[in-house]
Parts: sequence; structure tokens; C-alpha cells
Amino acid sequence: MDLSVTSTELTTDAAVSTSASAATGASVFIPTPGTPYQEDIARYWDREARPVNLRLGDVDGLYHHHYGIGDIDRTALGDADDSTYEKKLIAELHRLESAQAELLLDHLGPIERDNTLVDAGCGRGGSMVMAHQRFGCEVEGVTLSAKQASFANRRAHELGIEDHVHAHVCDMLGTPFETGQIAASWNNESSMYVDLHDLFAEHARILAPGGRYVTITGCWNPRYGRPSKWVSQINAHFECNIHSRREYLRAMADNRLVPQAVIDLTAATLPYWGLRATSPLVTGIEEAFINSYKDGSFQYLLIAADRV
Repeated sequence: MDLSVTSTELTTDAAVSTSASAATGASVFIPTPGTPYQEDIARYWDREARPVNLRLGDVDGLYHHHYGIGDIDRTALGDADDSTYEKKLIAELHRLESAQAELLLDHLGPIERDNTLVDAGCGRGGSMVMAHQRFGCEVEGVTLSAKQASFANRRAHELGIEDHVHAHVCDMLGTPFETGQIAASWNNESSMYVDLHDLFAEHARILAPGGRYVTITGCWNPRYGRPSKWVSQINAHFECNIHSRREYLRAMADNRLVPQAVIDLTAATLPYWGLRATSPLVTGIEEAFINSYKDGSFQYLLIAADRV
């Protein structure tokens, strides 16, 4: 399957969302965000066009909105003085972020071709494409951003998988999916934009009994006492509200989601941040992530839970 396409070819704005949806058979109805905060988040992601997201996606056509895990392949990077070093560095950052998505998919459990999966906060759709390629099943994504949904649907159309992969413009707290019909669902670095009790209530509603929910997220460490100054900087940068690890586990318990695995990925994500801090794609938030991970005030976790 050819994944080669550039962000320039796919860059769209909200004005063309309707035509892109029509081309892929997706609904052209775009609801109005329900609160001023949702309007702010939709506006934020409609306007977002960071090179760190787009140039990494240009490597192979998988456009993510999350970070990476794993050791850096120094052999692949080669000599920093080489004229191709920047290109190799970007490819390595992208490899690490795709490895993060692969780890999330690893924890979804056994998935059949006739199952349906849901990506809550799907961004430009990279994880949805990966999930369909791995499992061959239907994958539905939701995002508040009309621009992101349009991009994801156009990408699915380019790949010829528009009958199986769809992005919808809606609130992840009120999805259009029927109760108890989803085999597995996830949030990949998107749960910090919503109330966790409301979020997990919705996942518990749509998941079939025994269905699997997975999240990979940054959360502040309750052992630190309060969110640190670094966590506050991250909140301000992304206009979000990072939750504590304790809040995740409590809200899951209140909504019939029973954790099967809690994996601390903090050490695994630090190489990504160290490499990104040396790249031309820095955004100014790298120091806050590195320092908060190192001082223990911030953690990077994978939590997999079953609906009971």
C-alpha cells in the first residue's frame, strides 16, 4: 500500500471540509461545539499546522498528534555534519511516534475483521490508518476540528480505505455510536481536554461488555503534591487541563472500566524528547516535558482497561 503523500498535497481548511466529506461518503453535517471551551479547542486545532506534526507525517503519510517511545537508532541518524542528517532525524522522530501508536494497538486485545474500533480525539488519522492496516476492521474517529476530520477523510480516500476508516466532527463525550457495539476504543494524548468521568462514561456506553479501552497520556504525579510549574506550562501551551494519575484510575473505577495494565512509559519517552529538543522542529515546550519527566512531577502512562 503506497503511503507516500505530502502535507502540502493534503493541507485543507475548514472551508473545504464539506467537499472532502462528500468525496469519502462521510456525513457533511458539522455540529456547533456545545460550550465556549469546546469552541476554543476546535478553533485551536483548526488553526494548528505545526511542522513537527506535518513534516513527521510526510515521512510515510501517517500523520500523528502524539509523542514517541523507544531508544534512538544512532546508526540510522549517522553523522550530524552530514547534509542528510536533518532528514534522517525527522524520520527517526517519526519512527518513535509510530512505535508509540503500535504499542497502543498491541494492548487492544484480539480484534476481528468485523469489529469496529473508535479513536476518540483522532487528529489527522494516523492511528486509525494503522489500526485498519493491522486488523482489517472498521475504524471510526472523532474530533472537534473540522480541519482535522477533513484531512483524515481525504487521507483515507487517498489510500482507498474510505469505506473502512472515517473521521467525524463531534464531541468525544457524546459520540454517534450505538450502545455496546464497539470492540475497543482509545484516547491517545487527547483525554486532557475533557472531564474524565464524562469521558469514561461515554467509552463504557459504546463498548461491548468485555471490550477494551486504552489510553496513553501524560498525567501529573500525585506523589509530587500538586501540578508542577512545568505541568502548568504544558497546560498553557496546549490549552488543556492535565489530570493526575489518581484521577484516571478513580474515574475508570466509577465507570466500569477495570485496568488490566498500567505501564509507566516515562523513561521510554525521554529519548524522543531529547532528540526533538535538538531538531529544527522545536516548539518551545520541550524543556517543560523533559524537566517534568526528570523531576517526577509528570508521568507518561499507558492504561488498558476492560469494560465489565
